[in-house]
Amino acid sequence: MKTVAQYAPGARVEIRDEEWLVKATLQVQAGSGAALRVVGISELVRNHEAVFLTDLEKITELKPEETTLVADTSPQFRRSKLYLESLLRRTPPTDEKIYLGHRAAMNDAPYQLEPAHQALSALRPRILIADGVGLGKTIEVGVLLSELIRRGRGERILVVAIRSMLAQFQEEMWARFAIPLVRLDSVGLQRLRAKIPANKNPFYYYNRVIISVDTLKNDAQYRHYLEQTRWDVIVIDECHNVANSGSARNRLAGLLARTGDSLILTSATPHNGRPESFANLMNMLEPTSIADPNDYTSAEIAGLFVRRFKKDIEAQVAGQFSKRKDHLLKIPAGAPEETFFAALAESTFHTLDRGTTHDALYRVTLLKSFLSSPAACLETIAGRLSRIERRLALLRGESLAGADVDDDEAHQFQPALLRDERKRQQLVELLTADAQTLTSLRAGVAAVTRPAFSKFNRLVALLRQLRAVAGPDSPRVLIFSERIATLEFLQEQLIAEFNAHESIIPIFHAGLPDVEQTSLVESFGKEDSPIRILLASDVASEGVNLHHYCHLLIHFDIPWSLITLEQRNGRVDRYGQHQSPHIHYLLTVPHNPLAQGDLRVLDRLIEKEQEAHKNIGDAATIMGLHDAQKEEQAVLAGVAAGLPPEQIIPDESPEADWLAILLGGAPANERPTADSMQGDWPSLYADDLAFARAAFAELHDADPTLPLPEYYDHQPGFALIAPDELRRRCEFIPREAIP
Repeated sequence: MKTVAQYAPGARVEIRDEEWLVKATLQVQAGSGAALRVVGISELVRNHEAVFLTDLEKITELKPEETTLVADTSPQFRRSKLYLESLLRRTPPTDEKIYLGHRAAMNDAPYQLEPAHQALSALRPRILIADGVGLGKTIEVGVLLSELIRRGRGERILVVAIRSMLAQFQEEMWARFAIPLVRLDSVGLQRLRAKIPANKNPFYYYNRVIISVDTLKNDAQYRHYLEQTRWDVIVIDECHNVANSGSARNRLAGLLARTGDSLILTSATPHNGRPESFANLMNMLEPTSIADPNDYTSAEIAGLFVRRFKKDIEAQVAGQFSKRKDHLLKIPAGAPEETFFAALAESTFHTLDRGTTHDALYRVTLLKSFLSSPAACLETIAGRLSRIERRLALLRGESLAGADVDDDEAHQFQPALLRDERKRQQLVELLTADAQTLTSLRAGVAAVTRPAFSKFNRLVALLRQLRAVAGPDSPRVLIFSERIATLEFLQEQLIAEFNAHESIIPIFHAGLPDVEQTSLVESFGKEDSPIRILLASDVASEGVNLHHYCHLLIHFDIPWSLITLEQRNGRVDRYGQHQSPHIHYLLTVPHNPLAQGDLRVLDRLIEKEQEAHKNIGDAATIMGLHDAQKEEQAVLAGVAAGLPPEQIIPDESPEADWLAILLGGAPANERPTADSMQGDWPSLYADDLAFARAAFAELHDADPTLPLPEYYDHQPGFALIAPDELRRRCEFIPREAIP
């Protein structure tokens, strides 16, 4: 019996007819055998770790000096060449060159290789890909993942994305890079739970997984499992959603960052205007990079990010972007709409926000909702009337058990707290007056019926002009609105207008289950999709690719945020769009001078977004707020205060963009070229097809009953009937990938 020392780490042994590499040995007891910790080498057990006892197993050590040389009698030493080629292909690269990623199903450009090239130069590949909207960050992730897999550093991969991106990210990785990710949406998780015991860690069942950030952020359910799981690579897509310190998403990202060797973050908007939010992301990548999150330099975070915009890479992508065409359609208001605009301009409110006077701001809020649709405005008014009724009831001392009353509201409007009867009565009168004003406005909105809704009539005329009439040969159209009430109105009316089915004109919004969101994105990206008109809320403005068979986008209402406007347009105006995107903005214009003045800010929003698109690259730098919600609040407040549009949305931010200054960026002529980033791996064959031909010929000569593949003359590929072993392996491909 051999001693522990005779099974040295690195020795190759044969146990149970399989080949293993010894990692460590441990003496079981004095004078007895040893326990061998091994990792599999042969195909059946490759990368599988096990422990064998020498006194229970038959162990044969494979010694190099005992190798028997056998003459190669195959034609032109084919067998030897195949063996040596297989060894070459299994040898991992050790430098930062790109050997595999650029050969994916894509029209590669040098800028797409830069993130992988930069990340691979570090000991631990960790990088933030912060390219602008529509530049193809998912493809850049795929290039890096391919290289990590090639190096043996990407066996276990976890991708965390927003719900609407799950299907798209999974499809891009599979169709372009042949990387199979199992999608754990609500259905996928249900399927997994049915397969494994309740106490088994679900993240060990699959090696490559994509899951929603909102699913994982459930600390109680998943934190214990995540803490015990190690990953080779973790990808967090749209990482600005996890940048805010203290949030559940931020805690999740911090945990994941510690459980993965390589970390890839992506976002077109990587900060919210505050240095500390960007520092949070940098410290996820490298915990020691930034000492003071409020004050740091580019030297502290060098090598941890890339950030480019369309203007930076246009010279590299000729033909992959088409020139955008914008159309602002101003629709004169009809008589009922004019009546409402005039009534709203003269309205005043007194008790809107816990007793304070914000009548001008609420008036603009009503204007904004009416510009979306009468249905949205009626919903806004109904919500305010309901709140007034609750407050009046509280002042009368009535019980509101089961009603939706927040603690602050209940506290402020309890009669016991309003000891001054005169003050209480004054509040009752003001609330009653506001209710009467809102009731009158509600009647004005209700008068704008379907035939009197000018903007909808113009939409129908535009769709007919574009021949987008929901028929099987109609071009696809993407219509955005921020209000679900508006989307529901549009769906009902367009279905009636074009005599279409709901499946042809569906609604995409955040309230849909993840499976339905996934299904809509998948369908809209296919040539044979039944969808002709996709009605979308702003949840569809972030990340998803909607450009494959669509170049027509209509803003039924215009968002009061440059960031949201840029994100919406980026759904069809992005890398790989081969038709000129046509962007249509619909805006109802009243004759009332006050309302006209309020609407000038929307002209300014469109103008500045177009300017950013052509020259700046990042619309968020104009207002300097770097957050869509903050931008909208600032625009609303500015309009309510009567500020001119040029002051609300300046030509440039009053403060310098600290991130642009911090990141700098190499000039185009200093950026690395494709040749300098790509590497050529040594090979005994001219290309992959020549290698495959030789391998199949060798198999056929060894067993003539095996059929040869059918090769194509017009393309480098072949077709074959899958043998049983390949069929069994295909069972492990994610079922979404099989079609």
